Amino acid sequence: MEEQAFIGRQPIMDVKQQIIGYELFFRHSADAQSAVFEDNLKAYSSVLMNVMGEMDAQWLLGDKLAFINVNEMMLKSDFLELMPPKRTVLEILRSVTPDAVVVERCQTLRSQGYKISLDNPQLNAESLPLVQCADFIKIDIQSINAAEAAKFFNQFNAPSVKIIAEKIETVEQFEACKNIGFKLFQGFYFARPETFTAKVINPSFESVLNILNMVSQDADNKAIEAGFKRDAALSFKLLRYINSVGFGLSCEIQSIHHALTILGMKQLYRWLTLLMVTAGENTTPPALMKTSITRGRLAELLGESYFDKKDRDNLFIVGVFSLLDAILKMPMDKVLEKIQLPETVSEALLTREGIYGPFLQLTEACEDANSQRILELAELLQFDAIKVNECHISALAWVETMGV
Repeated sequence: MEEQAFIGRQPIMDVKQQIIGYELFFRHSADAQSAVFEDNLKAYSSVLMNVMGEMDAQWLLGDKLAFINVNEMMLKSDFLELMPPKRTVLEILRSVTPDAVVVERCQTLRSQGYKISLDNPQLNAESLPLVQCADFIKIDIQSINAAEAAKFFNQFNAPSVKIIAEKIETVEQFEACKNIGFKLFQGFYFARPETFTAKVINPSFESVLNILNMVSQDADNKAIEAGFKRDAALSFKLLRYINSVGFGLSCEIQSIHHALTILGMKQLYRWLTLLMVTAGENTTPPALMKTSITRGRLAELLGESYFDKKDRDNLFIVGVFSLLDAILKMPMDKVLEKIQLPETVSEALLTREGIYGPFLQLTEACEDANSQRILELAELLQFDAIKVNECHISALAWVETMGV
């Protein structure tokens, strides 16, 4: 087990809350408290190369950046250059002493197309020589007030560097940093709902919810078809989906009835699940939608060796719906009053318990880069790091293909 490391991730977003990249954390199973295991370059490089090999083929062909924490030993090693330069940002840890050799190495890596990120250089005056090499600079918002954030933003802001406000945990922090001038943000404030009291579902969700409930109660096709016909936008989305390249149909499907026949109830239910989180496109932050869909896919992949197709579909629904409280701005118990879901799915969403609970907990732990929880849950489910990491990267890759 000692050469295993689990990946955690946090999204990095722009002002419109579109995800531009992820910081990937590597938690070593032999020392779960430290994100980078300083003395074991072999283990770290092995994990990184496996992951990067997988990502290069799939996810990194997309337009997202991978921010990778780099210590001094890694920085000076050759294997960094095996990673794809256009999509890799090397985040230099504060423990790195920026002597002439380190500065020169960063300049060399930049000339090869890699980007350099600095983690809170204001906390270490010695790191200032590296500021000239930086493409990104991170400022930890949790440790300072708004005036200090503005001061550091102005100190480091330059045309050649992008400043990232990290550890954003509330909407207020996000808005304050936007006002200061930050253009990039890291954190999970959008996935940590405040105490919601809203009782009304946005009209754009209402039609989806009604049809979702009809499908879950085995209504006949005529009733479901009538539900679609009451909502032109929803009908359009269904026909666009069924005629998409993914289906590879030889003729265009023009009627709702024909679409429902081809799709089948199980596939329709799954599609409506996705639609539930993307229906409020104008109000739901894109990062929130993408995170919920990633959760669904990751939970489903983790369940492959445990469950049959029906249960894996339920895991997908559990993952996708686990952020419905934040999406609908409504407490989860109130959300579940409006959707007829299997009891096992509702139990996982409300309490994180039951047969699906541990799989949802593991997806959330990966998201938080919560090393201790990842290890506990992986051991509980008898997964090794390779399995969890493969599922994690595959889930991110799959969501990139969805175009949400």
